[in-house]
Amino acid sequence: MQLYHHPFSLNSQKVRLTLEEKGIDYTSHHVNPLTGKNMDAFFFSMNPSAKVPVFQNGSHIIYDTIEIIQYIERIAEKVSSGGNNLNLSSREVIGWMHKIQEWDSMYFTLFHVPEKYRLCVSKFLRRVIIARMAESPDLASAYHCKLRQAYDTDDKLKNADVLRRSENHLVRLLDEVELKLGETSYLAGEEFSLADVMLIPLLARIELLNLENEYINSRPNIADYWVLVKQRPSYKKVIGKYFDGWRRRKTLLKTWCFIRVRSVLRKY
Repeated sequence: MQLYHHPFSLNSQKVRLTLEEKGIDYTSHHVNPLTGKNMDAFFFSMNPSAKVPVFQNGSHIIYDTIEIIQYIERIAEKVSSGGNNLNLSSREVIGWMHKIQEWDSMYFTLFHVPEKYRLCVSKFLRRVIIARMAESPDLASAYHCKLRQAYDTDDKLKNADVLRRSENHLVRLLDEVELKLGETSYLAGEEFSLADVMLIPLLARIELLNLENEYINSRPNIADYWVLVKQRPSYKKVIGKYFDGWRRRKTLLKTWCFIRVRSVLRKY
């Protein structure tokens, strides 16, 4: 089993947490979307959306995050039950998974990144797409679609309503989570589930953006829950390894230096 992912990717974190919680072995391939590695012809021809994660098991390739997680769950259940009747996630867990996945973190994240960094990365990525278009003319139309999307994203970031809608969606979701965690230890009951796997990266993204006081600490049940789930080995391996404390600066600085050097050298 092959997983194409990157620590920066919220959806990649969800899939990797699932793999770690289920104890499934896999081969890891880092594809950094901030440096344009997702635009390399090998990956782009496999997945023209250029999004990570991508999960491959033999000839079976899955792009949708929830589908990947449910596929992993089925594998884990078959292994643990010896192929007998499977006890897959409850309707409540699946409901929470879809509810959390409906919030698109992209615009919320980009709006809270300092403008000079955001514009520099955006300009770099557009040049990467143009360079890959020239290298792979057979994929030119698909690359052109990604280029249009990049310009469209830049335009939307000029619209304050886009941020407001994203923030309102997040607040409604967190308020619902806060109420639920007032009743149970975890999101779908007293046991850790795939619903929690979906929620943890969302909370980690809020903390990465230094917005935890507004969105996490102001909700006591979520704040206590956040302390609890950060103790799990899966969190420490998938997220804490890259973003806890000083590691956050190291992870981000490495990518920033790569982009700056490549931009100066015009190596796209």
